[in-house]
Amino acid sequence: MIALMEYVRPDVMIYLLDMVGVVACAIAATTLAMHKQFDFFGCILVSMVNAIGGGTLRDVMLDRHPLFWMQDLNYLLVITVASLLCQMFFHKIGRIDNALKFFDAIGLAAFSVIGLTVALSFEAHPLIAVMMAVLTSIAGGIMRDMICNEIPMVLQKEIYISASIFGSALYLGLAHFAVIDWIKETVALISIFGVRMLAVKFDWHLPSIQLKKPSAN
Repeated sequence: MIALMEYVRPDVMIYLLDMVGVVACAIAATTLAMHKQFDFFGCILVSMVNAIGGGTLRDVMLDRHPLFWMQDLNYLLVITVASLLCQMFFHKIGRIDNALKFFDAIGLAAFSVIGLTVALSFEAHPLIAVMMAVLTSIAGGIMRDMICNEIPMVLQKEIYISASIFGSALYLGLAHFAVIDWIKETVALISIFGVRMLAVKFDWHLPSIQLKKPSAN
């Protein structure tokens, strides 16, 4: 398996990773849209916003043209098929919040790594690359939640952005020691997904920095 991974071209790995994130985000968005009783096309629209929204903003900010989904229609096709299948089998999905957070975590991990590697390929400063990782992974979800009239998950006290930053920092640390690409990507993926799912399981939240009101004497 390790020997096989060494012969897989980095661009192929990134493309496959991108598709994993697209499918996960399409399912997460369709699940929420179905819960909100959106119609057939509404579910597809929300899934597209979720799956390609963050990457679109990233590419605009990096002046990367043409936009990835405009030059490769496989993205729109995969999103549509994933949304349709999710709508067909929606009754088999268990608790809505658990399903949403699971697929959201997959998208968070995949798109964080995608955003980071795309920015680094444009020779962006590491700090900017981390910002692009966060933007790619959260922007689509924010737009999805706004369309569905929900408070964006990322704006609550969830361990979300911090998971993306943590995985991105690990990637950059491994890059400093010239670790091969697929190992860096795998470590970043597992760490982001792992931190996010542990936070969901054990109900971890970021602490508030609000100063306590002094008690009356």
